[in-house]
Amino acid sequence: MTASGFLTVAPVIESSMASEVAKAVDALADFDVAYETTAMGTIVEADDAEELFAAARAAHDAVDADRVSTVLKIDDKRTSTDPAAEKVRAVERELGRDAQGGRD
Repeated sequence: MTASGFLTVAPVIESSMASEVAKAVDALADFDVAYETTAMGTIVEADDAEELFAAARAAHDAVDADRVSTVLKIDDKRTSTDPAAEKVRAVERELGRDAQGGRD
């Protein structure tokens, strides 16, 4: 089985969040997960939802702020071992091209 998620962890502050977000991303390294950080959040993949929840909790706890906003969206594929990247490849097969574009 495979559990993939989209995680956003951010302090509720007026200045740059980068240093606190970096702490959240760094916390993921202590878990058996693969992750990729984007401008809008971090894609996290684990063998099961339990590991994904634990990693998300650690990322949340790593942020040092009076208020922390955390959103976690999970796709828990209980009967499949396909990685999250397979979802993208399936869309690209339908498109007949890469599933990304550029801006001029």
